[in-house]
Order: sequence, then structure tokens, then C-alpha cells
Amino acid sequence: MSAALLRSQLRLKTVNRLQIILQHLSMNKHTAPDAEVLLGKSGCAGIITLNRPKALNALNLDMIRQIYPQLKLWEEDPETFLVIVKGAGDKAFCAGGDIKAVTEAGKTGGRLAQDFYREEYILNNAIGTCTKPYIALIDGITMGGGVGLSVHGLFRVATEKTLFAMPETGIGLFPDVGGGYFLPRLSGKIGLYIALTGFRLKGRDVQKAGLATHFVKSEKIASLEKDLVTLKCPSNDDVADVLATYQKKSDTDQDKPFVLAEHLDKINSLFAANSVEEIFENLKRDGSPFATQQLHALTKMSPTSLKITFRQLNEGSSMTLQEVLTMEYRLSQACMRGHDFYEGVRAVLIDRDQSPKWKPERLEEVTDDYLDNCFKSLGSSDLKL
Repeated sequence: MSAALLRSQLRLKTVNRLQIILQHLSMNKHTAPDAEVLLGKSGCAGIITLNRPKALNALNLDMIRQIYPQLKLWEEDPETFLVIVKGAGDKAFCAGGDIKAVTEAGKTGGRLAQDFYREEYILNNAIGTCTKPYIALIDGITMGGGVGLSVHGLFRVATEKTLFAMPETGIGLFPDVGGGYFLPRLSGKIGLYIALTGFRLKGRDVQKAGLATHFVKSEKIASLEKDLVTLKCPSNDDVADVLATYQKKSDTDQDKPFVLAEHLDKINSLFAANSVEEIFENLKRDGSPFATQQLHALTKMSPTSLKITFRQLNEGSSMTLQEVLTMEYRLSQACMRGHDFYEGVRAVLIDRDQSPKWKPERLEEVTDDYLDNCFKSLGSSDLKL
């Protein structure tokens, strides 16, 4: 190798190194302690901290617009070997998206109703396709948008404080952020059951359901993070070994049966149906306390949301994540054009009277033509991944 070529390569390496340093300096400059999302490097890891503890770390568009480019930079950075995402405070990882702001925009025709979902789903896809180990520390409430920030990553660490749910059918929406991909891939009909009823899973049950990959005691999370960031050039296997070591030390509720264990047979039979109406019929016919309880829960949900969700999971079961997110973007915009989303948010999050007036009120009134229209391509406005 000539001296000139060697000097040229060294210069290139120096320039690349300077670019990475400048990126990190720029990143740290923008993440003041009171910023809504903190982005920083620690050892071998890029660290994302959702920093809205008073709002249970709810995800807004500004946060998405900071996280996405940084995740892409870390993916290309030869000195970043893994990415860790966590929530500030002791209550929540991320309790969902900033739905109130989206609702206001939707009512007035503001762009946020399009941009929020589009950019959130693009971020979900970036997490699902990330080439480096992505570790979500879901230590606390994890719902809706928080599920999208975690469940598509390679590693999801639950603790005894984790509360997982997809409660969207209760606000006139559907379990989005890739719910049509990961929910039908859970064991049996658990995914459909969770999607329709909004059932909440806690602690180790989040792992037993297949939504978390590991379970670690909340008090050990800080130590786990420290051990992860001090790894030298770690591979996926190295990360998995550290997580497995911590899981072995965490015996909380280890011998407790899965919360749905005694109901699995009923869930798998009663929710194995060709339509939502058929599920209702199955539950009525069964008449057991469990079936009656589920029937009661489902009658409170938006009939439109139930039918959209049923078809979403049915179709999503044979789609790629990208195809699912494209489908869900179409559905998000259908909900923005409809009635139930605004009414659900009003009843549950704004007035909190818990008495939404759904339109239509009955399942039978949600027609196949209406559903076909919800799933229809948006043409040039479709989500592009």
C-alpha cells in the first residue's frame, strides 16, 4: 500500500470519527435535562429515555421526530453496539400516544392526525428492522404507543411493575403500532382476546403471554443497564446472556400460574370464530362466569372498533410487519374520518364519564362495505416504508 493511499485512508477514518463525535455532541446539546426525550451515549449503548413522567411518558410527535433519526444514526455508528429505551420516573415506560392532541387536530383537519400516525409507524418499523440489539426496559405502564416502542425490538424486559394493555377498542380506535402483526402471532387466541377486550397483563404474565422476552426485578434494572453498557463489542448472544443471568436472579411470582391459564381453553374455543357476532354468540351460549364477564366487557367497546380489529388481526396474521403498518395507517385515517374515536376519547380521557355513545350502536349496523372502505388504499397518501 502506498504512503499516499495510507494517508488518504487515515484522513477518511479521522473525518468519519469527527462526524460521529459531532453527531453525539449535537445530540447531547439538544437533550437538556428537561427535554421530553433524552438521547445519549453510555459505553457501548445508545440510550433513549422517554422524559415526560408527569404525563406517564406519553409519546408525542416531537419525541418521535427526535428518536427516529437518532436510532438511524446509532444503527450506522460503528461504536454503538446496542440501543436501550426506557421511561423516566417510577410509574410508566410509556402509557401511549398523545391522543388528546391528535383528537384536536382530527376535529379541525390539522395535519397532526396524519403526521403522528405516519411517523409513529415509520419509527415502529425502524425498531422492528433495527440491525443492532434493541432492548426495551418496560418497567411500568406500557400501553398503545409504548407497546409500539418496545414490542418490535429484539429484547423486551418486563418487571413486576409492568402493566401491559392495548385498550384501543374502548376509545373507538384499534390496537395499532403493529398490533395486527404481533397479536395474532401470540399463542392460540390470546392476541385476539387482548385486542378485543383490552385485557391488562401484569408483571411476569407479560412474559408468559409472549410479549416480553425476559423478566427482571425492578430493583435490578439499573444494575442490568450498567452491565449492558459496559459490554465490549457485544453480539445479540452477549446481550441475551446478560439478560438471562438477571432473569435467573429474579424469582418474583416465578411459580405463580399464568393469569389466563385456567381460561385458555375457553379463550381458544370461544374466540375461534369467523366474525365478532359469532364470538358474541359463543359467549352467550357458553354462559359461564368467565364468558359472561367477557360479553359484558365487549358490549362496552365500539362496535366499529371491534369489527375493524377482528379483520385487522385476521389479515395481519399472514402479512409482514411493513404490510401490517401500511394497513394500519389506512385504518388510522378511517378512524380520523369517523365518529367513534372522538367520542371514545371524550368519554374516557376528557369528560371521563365512561359513557360513550357509539355510532352505530350495534355490531350488525357496521357493514362490510364500510369496513372495506376503511381498509382501502389511500393511493398517493398511503404509508411508504
